Amino acid sequence: MRMITILAAGATFALAMATGAQAQSTQAPAEAPAQPPAQAPAQPPAAAPEAGATNIKSVNVVDITELPADTQKQVSEVVAQRGDDNLQRLRSSIDGMPQLKSALEAKGVTSAQVIAASMSPDGALTLITKKDS
Repeated sequence: MRMITILAAGATFALAMATGAQAQSTQAPAEAPAQPPAQAPAQPPAAAPEAGATNIKSVNVVDITELPADTQKQVSEVVAQRGDDNLQRLRSSIDGMPQLKSALEAKGVTSAQVIAASMSPDGALTLITKKDS
């Protein structure tokens, strides 16, 4: 269960970072700085693996009912612990990425039905959906 929580948080962070990077890349700076800021290299080494996690290689969309019962229970517990703000940020990040939106549309769902996300180290993003009942 702890691993799912970590993966869901990591995926949310990765999607937020990717969306932020996408938004920043669309705004070209008027003039490049002469030298980098003095404190820029002071990032902790632990942040380096997260930066690589933003490279989405593949997207899998899975309905929660397709998961094994134990996994469904774990996902439901994680979703219950997470606040609505985090869920809205995740959905907003998905809406900001055409690759993710089209993967959802191909499965006949929208970002409003996404309840969790999980990113594997190899760049495979899994979006877990729940159809309205």
